[in-house]
Amino acid sequence: MEQNAKYMATGRRKEAVAQVSIVLGAGKILVNKKPAEKYFALEKYILVLKRPFEVTNNINKFDVAAKVCGGGIAGQAEAMRLGIARALCLFDQNLKTSLRQEGFLTRDPRAKERKKYGQKGARKRFQWTKR
Repeated sequence: MEQNAKYMATGRRKEAVAQVSIVLGAGKILVNKKPAEKYFALEKYILVLKRPFEVTNNINKFDVAAKVCGGGIAGQAEAMRLGIARALCLFDQNLKTSLRQEGFLTRDPRAKERKKYGQKGARKRFQWTKR
């Protein structure tokens, strides 16, 4: 562990992609060069971001800088959570078991189902008319 080491990882969820870098610091979280509190309007998304630090007892020990694009706010928050968890594993391999037990190292495979031809959407059909 170097003093100024930077640990980078990528997280994905639905259509969202987050490129996360963590550095030893005071606990500041920047998302697209804005504070997380400004970027994510709701408190629940900030709690999602901080959860990997709580599980590993590293609250306010790292500064996080993330570049996020695609998807919606919820997908971006969960993509960041995956990126933070992966970066923490690069920092210390011993944290991997606790992060794995909480499910933070598993990429959520659920995505939007494609629209099929001859149908109105992925599952919905056009209305059938008798006459």
